[in-house]
Amino acid sequence: MSDWELLLLALVGVLAGWLNVLAGGGSLLTVPLMVFMGLPGPVANGTNRIAILMQNITAVTTFHRRGFSDFRLSLSLALAASLGAVFGARLGVHLEGVWFNRTLALIMLGVMLLMGHERLGGDTADSPAGTAPRRLLAGHLLMVGAGAWGGFIQVGVGFILMPILNRVMGLNLVLTNMHKVFIILVFNLVALAVFASQLQLMWWAGLWLALGNSLGGWLGAHTSVDKGERRIRLVLNLTLAVFIVKLLFF
Repeated sequence: MSDWELLLLALVGVLAGWLNVLAGGGSLLTVPLMVFMGLPGPVANGTNRIAILMQNITAVTTFHRRGFSDFRLSLSLALAASLGAVFGARLGVHLEGVWFNRTLALIMLGVMLLMGHERLGGDTADSPAGTAPRRLLAGHLLMVGAGAWGGFIQVGVGFILMPILNRVMGLNLVLTNMHKVFIILVFNLVALAVFASQLQLMWWAGLWLALGNSLGGWLGAHTSVDKGERRIRLVLNLTLAVFIVKLLFF
């Protein structure tokens, strides 16, 4: 890749990292960009995970420094997701084409509708940090499926994780993002190992993209803590709406 292409990757990575931490969908920017630059789909899919890994290391560290961490629950959820990621990544190394677009759009539409409803029982959107999670078994079982999707394509996995953590397990959106970045960090280690063992990844391009994603992840974690649930919900719904239109009609 030329110098300007690497710089473009880093710049787009900032926006992608910010979106990934606050809502999701950043890989819908970075993976197609790398394909446009000439990388085969599976290579772009694997290379993107280098940046995702660095982005979430930054985000997890930032959440922890701001006083938001529950590593015991995050790790158990991440291990469940990693089981699915192994199988998903083994399929993802052979992924060609864009046939997953309509399925992804339908998943995102479902998430948008689900997250748009207020919780039953009068819970407010700004639930206090530290609220005990509910339905732990259901949450962990669903994580296996979410990890399989994340290992397969990564694109849109944040939109799948958020309703599991928020709607099924009853965590507010700040805690949802706190756990989400840790879960994605861990299962992407597994997925990246699978991709790297079977494909020739573009490590240099991935590191440039990682620079942007890391800065975006840092900004996203701060935005999540400082602006709270209202801003997260706004960014989530706007991102979902834009990507649904793109996937279905363009």
